[in-house]
Amino acid sequence: MSDVTLHIEPPSSPDARACVARYVLELSRRFDMGYDPSNAAPTDDAQFTPPDGAFLVARLDGRAVGCGALKRPLPDTGEIKRLWIDPGTRGLRIGRGLLTALEDRARGMGLSRVRLDSNLTLTEALALYRTCGYAEVARFNDDPYAQMWFEKVLP
Repeated sequence: MSDVTLHIEPPSSPDARACVARYVLELSRRFDMGYDPSNAAPTDDAQFTPPDGAFLVARLDGRAVGCGALKRPLPDTGEIKRLWIDPGTRGLRIGRGLLTALEDRARGMGLSRVRLDSNLTLTEALALYRTCGYAEVARFNDDPYAQMWFEKVLP
């Protein structure tokens, strides 16, 4: 990941918006039922800003190739959202780097655990979560696109 940089920036930044748009497009193509963000669990950009959240953009050689967000839904718990990596850069460990950076940010916020949800069609994401120590847990939200829920206790 020597040519990859990770930066916290506003979710409204041009690169953040571009990554989220590409994330939505990919989910729309991959999910059997399509993907309409207005039907997903609601999010507000303010949830992804310090001090109670963060939005990270990953850049490879200066080009935005991934993103991930963290919010604090409970006093001791963070939730990771919008984790996405450009398909052309998958396999370069950028997703792992983003996930680790979001976990570090959660620790810095004094959180003791992080959660995330996923869809069964996102096999690459599911493999990443499992290899990074996430365990399946019971449903913790009403997102209609979520089919699996995970949690990791932060050391």
